[in-house]
Amino acid sequence: MATQGAARIDVVRALRQESEPAPAGRAEEVARVMPREVFFATPPPAGQARTADEVWTLGAAWSHQGRSAAGTAAVHYGAGHDRLVRPMIIADGFNHGPSDLAGLWNQLDTPYPPHQQCLLDQLLAQGIDVVLLGFAARHGHIQANAGVAAACVRRAIEERSGHAPLIVGGLGVGGLITRYALAEMENRGEDHQTGTYLSYDTPHNGAWIPLVLQQLAYFSQSLVPAGQADLVSSPMAQQVLWAWVESGRYSGPVATASLLRVEFLEDLRRVGWFPVRPRKLGVSNGAADGTGRNIPPDDPVFEWSELGGLVGASVRTQPERGRDRLVGGMRALPLWASRSYTSGVPSFDGAPGGTMPCYGMVADGFGAPIEGRYRSACFVPSVSSVALQYDPLEWPVDLYTDITALSPEHSQLDDYHCDAHNSEHGKVTATLAEWILGQLGK
Repeated sequence: MATQGAARIDVVRALRQESEPAPAGRAEEVARVMPREVFFATPPPAGQARTADEVWTLGAAWSHQGRSAAGTAAVHYGAGHDRLVRPMIIADGFNHGPSDLAGLWNQLDTPYPPHQQCLLDQLLAQGIDVVLLGFAARHGHIQANAGVAAACVRRAIEERSGHAPLIVGGLGVGGLITRYALAEMENRGEDHQTGTYLSYDTPHNGAWIPLVLQQLAYFSQSLVPAGQADLVSSPMAQQVLWAWVESGRYSGPVATASLLRVEFLEDLRRVGWFPVRPRKLGVSNGAADGTGRNIPPDDPVFEWSELGGLVGASVRTQPERGRDRLVGGMRALPLWASRSYTSGVPSFDGAPGGTMPCYGMVADGFGAPIEGRYRSACFVPSVSSVALQYDPLEWPVDLYTDITALSPEHSQLDDYHCDAHNSEHGKVTATLAEWILGQLGK
């Protein structure tokens, strides 16, 4: 199996012959108990979104490997404006399918304690025109969607009254898309007229979804094909996730395992890594002081069993490195039975960072009971969202780094701010909203 120190996964099959014919009706029985939703896709927040003053249908400023993306922008004029004066473009982030711009509004404008203020409402009150940018396929290649972001920048420049510099950024992966777009525009000699780049819990150096949960998505899709693995197998996920597996039966290296991630990082370097001209700001939903969440490594998370034990799964939190550490198993007898072991993989789940209720979503999909403390795990580590200087391929960094003790040059951003505690990825909190409003008001 694995060699010491290599970040990898090994799958041990527990069936001698997985091609053994299933008893009549078994497939139908299995289908009735399997989840059908796309794993890790989050529904948009409910609520009544503000009606946009304008809606732009956007093509792409460039294609990527022959693929042209498309998108839509919802334009909201700032106080006292009847046209664009001070545009701020905020790109949508990690999810599957087309963007829901009303849902994006609701996410970013959810009232936050203690005074129930709303970030987007306050930006509009400051005279900032908010342009929410969405994509026809959020899960597509980052470089392709960056072409849509560049088209949005061009449109904002054309529509703008006056010469106020643009503010451009995004939520989560949206920050990567706009980072690449601005850098590519500079690389092509195009003036993007952007004064400030702002990323919101963006996985600048990568993100994490537990490997055993990725395998469960493939496991579910192999038995009842309904797109369960469509997000985790998508180009965007492959480009963003530091550790990735290509199937439920995959054994091998997991760190930067997809060539799409390697190619994306190479493309970023080709265009300059970050845009040079704008002031680069970022906020993190993770804590800065190295305090993680109370999720111990190598702990049982949930057990699921149906049909008298013929179908089931077991899931554990990610162990801390080591060799051949059990992370879980899955079975649908006589079709599938396997156990998965990782080696050299850090215990990301409890690390400081913006969280995702990944364990909870999967457990709920299977109808398995799960303790509240295990529902959410780290999705974007703080060391990634503040763009610390380290190799994003190998991650030679302590996930529990006390960022408050570092000097500013350790980050590739000009300035950044972390949340007071580890909050959900993309959540607007008072700590982050007030810092953003203060920075953009300067």
